[in-house]
Amino acid sequence: MSGPAATLSIEDLTVQLPIGADREHAVQNVSFQIRPGELLCLVGESGSGKSIIAQTVMGLLPRQVRPVGGRVHLDGEDLLAASPRRLRQLRGVRMGMIFQEPMTALNPLMTCGAQVKEMLAQHTNLSAKERRERVLQMLERVRLPDAKTLQSAYPHQISGGQRQRVMIAMALALAPALLIADEPTTALDVTTQARILRLLRELQRASQTAVLFITHDLGVVAEIADRIAVLHRGELVESAPARELLARPQSAYTRMLLDSVPSLVPRKSPVDERAAIQVRTRQLTKIFDEKGWFRRRRRIAAAIEVGLELRRGETLGIVGESGSGKSTVARMIAHLLEASGGSVEVDGAEVTHLKGPRARAFRRKVQIVFQDPYRSLNPRRTVGSAIVEGPRNFGAGKEAAWQRACELMELVRLPPGALHRYPDEFSGGQRQRICIARALAVGPEVLIADEAVSALDVSVQAQILRLLDEIQERLQLTILFITHDLRVAAQICNRIAVMHRGQIVEEGSAASIFREPKHEYTRTLLAAAPGREISFKAQAPPGP
Repeated sequence: MSGPAATLSIEDLTVQLPIGADREHAVQNVSFQIRPGELLCLVGESGSGKSIIAQTVMGLLPRQVRPVGGRVHLDGEDLLAASPRRLRQLRGVRMGMIFQEPMTALNPLMTCGAQVKEMLAQHTNLSAKERRERVLQMLERVRLPDAKTLQSAYPHQISGGQRQRVMIAMALALAPALLIADEPTTALDVTTQARILRLLRELQRASQTAVLFITHDLGVVAEIADRIAVLHRGELVESAPARELLARPQSAYTRMLLDSVPSLVPRKSPVDERAAIQVRTRQLTKIFDEKGWFRRRRRIAAAIEVGLELRRGETLGIVGESGSGKSTVARMIAHLLEASGGSVEVDGAEVTHLKGPRARAFRRKVQIVFQDPYRSLNPRRTVGSAIVEGPRNFGAGKEAAWQRACELMELVRLPPGALHRYPDEFSGGQRQRICIARALAVGPEVLIADEAVSALDVSVQAQILRLLDEIQERLQLTILFITHDLRVAAQICNRIAVMHRGQIVEEGSAASIFREPKHEYTRTLLAAAPGREISFKAQAPPGP
């Protein structure tokens, strides 16, 4: 292919895993190039080797993982032969990286402005005044509101989308030739994600930066990719221009990934209106008192007079951006947050301010599955002990509780023998199955799923959604499903409530919300869904 020389060239890269891993190589004989101004999306499930490639390029591999073959060149310079000192010189100046979770990548003890300034101090001879001016210029360039004030804020004082913009400002501060973005929008809601993607594309085109964009979200890929490379268990199975690969993938694995992307076409019909109302909230309100900057206190209305009805056997989805109040409402219903006002009723009985034995009995009726299964499970206890804990607390004998755990493992499609293993011995999708089994162990009637699939690969996500459907039908569960992913909501919810700034702005059947949204905010959410104009049902390549 004619054109400018490649900014990043990877040839036959092989990276070895430590002894005892589930396979010998994290990456094996992978080759691709990225030219100036080109954005290549590296796609694959967790464990496919995407992040290992990024860490290899940046020289950030863990000690026990090492490249054993191939070449990696940045503008012709061999990165695998570079010394640690030389790699430090290249980072920021010639190559920058945006990480998935900015809260763990940013220093919590430094202001946002100081962290961008540190990059300039390390790699330039700019004066203190020039550094201050450049920091403000970069923060304004990534369109942070009131950049002058925000540069004095600490990471925990700004939103997730704003933190990601600070990371972008740091990565691009010295105009590197190569930018690596490792799942930079996975945890963001659709509108924030859309803004970050547009910003990245604009900045990249303006400076002709070569971008390696790592993601498992094929909706994002459809929006921004020039080329796509697909990884499976460390091997490159397919690489092609984006439109060509999305329209006619050659690999069965790529077709599986595309078929796993949930559609924006709602799948489930509404529950019969005659079904009993199992959960009802009336004017449910939560006000947080929080310390602001300069010791000022501020009152934050996270939920304002929320009224919901959830019928027996129904799946009601609450959708909205981060900070809209979705999880706050879910946690008040689950009795994990005390309501500031209003009421929660379950099966006609008010449960808003339960104490003592009544609160204990309520815990058995309503259970919750959280977003991050790894943080939800105790790493020092086997998954078996985590699952039997609930039944044992409610009086079940040891043998009966263990038998229940075995049955639940089969229900969530895991071998009962795995009960003796620890959380870190499972994949993310398997851990989420274990958390579902734990929530079902006490026999709840209402299951709350709070962003329970948002961090999972599309193929694993599809499996968990099918599993929840089957469990709901078998156990006659009522489900409250919290999500910012409209595609997921379309596949699993009978009805949808849209939240914006603490209030329900629209509610109705999934079909009516997606077909004829009435509120402007709902239309904004739907318009921001990545890849919404593309059908992801893959066509098979023509036969011989």
